Parts: sequence; C-alpha cells; structure tokens
Amino acid sequence: MTIEETIEEIKKIIFKEKRMMIEFNSLNNYLNNTEDEQERKMINGQIIRLKDSLKKMNDELLEKLEMIDMPTQIEKPKEIAVQKIKIKKTKFTEKLPEIDKEILKRLKGKKKKAVKIETKKPSPYARLANQLFANKVRELIKEKRLTILEKDLIKSNISYTPISYISMLILTTILAGFAGIILFVFFFLFNLSPLLPIITRATEPFGMRFLKVFWIIILAPLATGLFMYFYPSLEKKSAEDKINQELPFATIHMAAISGAMIEPIKVFSIISATKEYPHLEKEFNKLLNEINIYGYDLVTALKDVASNSPSQKLAEMFNGLAMTITSGGSLYDFFEKRSQNLLFSYRLDREKRTKTAETFMDIYISVVIAAPMILMLLLMMMKISGLGLSLSTSTITLLIIGAVSLINTIFLVFLQLKQPEAS
Repeated sequence: MTIEETIEEIKKIIFKEKRMMIEFNSLNNYLNNTEDEQERKMINGQIIRLKDSLKKMNDELLEKLEMIDMPTQIEKPKEIAVQKIKIKKTKFTEKLPEIDKEILKRLKGKKKKAVKIETKKPSPYARLANQLFANKVRELIKEKRLTILEKDLIKSNISYTPISYISMLILTTILAGFAGIILFVFFFLFNLSPLLPIITRATEPFGMRFLKVFWIIILAPLATGLFMYFYPSLEKKSAEDKINQELPFATIHMAAISGAMIEPIKVFSIISATKEYPHLEKEFNKLLNEINIYGYDLVTALKDVASNSPSQKLAEMFNGLAMTITSGGSLYDFFEKRSQNLLFSYRLDREKRTKTAETFMDIYISVVIAAPMILMLLLMMMKISGLGLSLSTSTITLLIIGAVSLINTIFLVFLQLKQPEAS
C-alpha cells in the first residue's frame, strides 16, 4: 500500500471517529436529562459499546500511522558469509516451560462442540387437521375469504402456516361442538348444587329444562371459534407493543453503528447478533433471510418485511430507510433523527401509561373498598327489614368475599396485560 493510500485510510478513520464522538455527546446529553432508570440503563450500554468501537478505531489509526513513519533511505545490508551449521532436530515442546506444555495439552484435548440442528415437526393434532381440512382451506384462501385472518397470522409470528392454523380452527370448533352436546345432555338431566349431594337429578319439565340449557350447544363452538379467529390479532398487538418498547433504543444503537460507515446490511446483522432486542431480532432475521436466502436486494427486502411487520413504527422506519438508500441519503442522519422521534414518542407513551394507572387506582379504591361495604350494609338492612332478598349472614359474607375476589382478579389481569415488558 502506498503512502497516499495510507493517508486516505487515516482520513476515513478520523472521519468515523468524529461521527462517533458526535453520537457520544448526543447520548451523554440525553443521559444527563433523563431520570428514567430503564432509559439510563439502555443508554449506558450504548455508551460502553461506543467506547469499545472508538478504542478499536484508535488502535487501527496507530497502525496506519506506524506504516507511514518509515525512514526515507534504507542502507544496503552488508554481505555476510554464512557458514552451514548442522542443527540437531529437537521437538518444539522440549524447549517450552512446563506450564506452556500443560496449556498445549489442554488445547489439543479440546474438541469442537457438535452443532445440533433441531427441526420442529408439526404436532399430531396439526397433522390430523391438515389431513381433514387443508384442501378446503386452500380453496378459501385462493378465494380471498380469509384475508384478514391470514394477514394477522403472518404478522403475529405464530409458528403455524395459515393453512395449518385455519385447519386447526375448524377442527377445534367441531370438537367444541361435540363437547357442548355432552354438556347439554349432562345439564339437561342433572343439577349442580353447592350443597351435598352436589349432583342431583333434574325434576323440571323437559320443555322448561331444554330452554334453560339449550344455549350450551351454540355457545361452546361459537366461543371457541371466535377466540381462535381473533387470537392472532391479539398476538399481533402484543408483538407490536414489545417491538415498540425496544425500537427507540435499538435505533440509537443503529445510529452509532452506521456512524462508523458500515454497510446497511451489516447494521442489522450486528443488532441481531447482540441478542439484546429479542422481539426486534425476529424481524431483522426475516430481513436477513430475504437477502441471504431468497436473494432479494436490501430495498426490496425492507419494503417486503415492512408490509408484514406487526409494528407500524417499525414498518415506517423500514420504508423510510428504503427511501433513504434509494435517494443516496445519510444513514447516520436518518437513524439519528428517527431515534429522537421514537424516544419522544416513548416518553409520551410512558406518561400516558402512568396517568392510566393512576386513574384505575382511583377506580379500584372506589369499587373494591367502598362499594362492597355499601352493598353489605344494604343487604343487611334488607334482611333486617324483611324487604326484597332475605339472605343469611353467612351467605351475604360469602357473596361479598366472592365479588371482591372476582374484581381483584379482573384488575390484576388487566394491569398485567397493560404493563409494558421490561427491556
């Protein structure tokens, strides 16, 4: 390599270090202005990785400088008469210290770990459903009758193909119908009681009894089918929330990497290899598979993955990145501005969740503490005065305890669903 080429390499390294220092100052300023522990933890991790990258750049710069720091004139070495000397052949290990011999033995004894490739086979239930209904489902998909469900299945990252899942939906609904018939027959002939004996024979007229329990035959398959139909959309919403939680910090990471003038595909490979963003990793792996396996170019792969992404924010970022690459824009500027917008949206979302939690805390205090006391007093007054329902004290107590337990369970489930996942 000539001196001119070496100087050009040094200029490129200095330019990269300059961009990395700009990113370092940006992260440091944001760290001083935020009080969220979760954000501080993520940003500290980005700063540490940026320092490591800067250290490697400095080492490379020193190597390049040493290459040009050479004397201009080199003296011609004098000719020296070389006398052939017979050297006794000895083993290399005989000259090593004992500790080095032990290290060599350990290295020789190490064997490469065999990499096992596991293939996930479909369950027997899925195979049975495919054998029974796969052909019919293919016709329905070709006729575009299940377009919404098919899109939700693709975006939700459920480990079933649309044909397999819809076949399982049909089979499960049919089995739920048979289960509903069995339950209908049971409740048609017998009664359930909280007192012993628990199961007693029904004594009501057949017509009246039929009207009371006939709904079981319709409700069981209907509820099962509706749940399985809307389950992919619920999974898609859950995946979207988890991706949106990781996206602002991953974008900061991508801005730091792109500042080192790395090609765009390597940016996604590095983020996927860190294992710090498990939900984004799935989307990035889709992108890398389309490029490395299917042979698409980066812009086409970005647009394709964006159309099937569960997160609208991630889809917008992919489309914007495709446009930036096509127009020849700066990746660093794109990721830098996108990270600022995403962090702003992330803060607003956290504030919104906090306000929502405060509102539901007030509702919880009113419903669980005040309402049961008022209801218990009302029932006791009705019992004493003989108006309306005349319930025993133990029945009223059990009723209030059951109501409070049910309300607490509903609130716990709701808060668990609304709570964002820790990044």
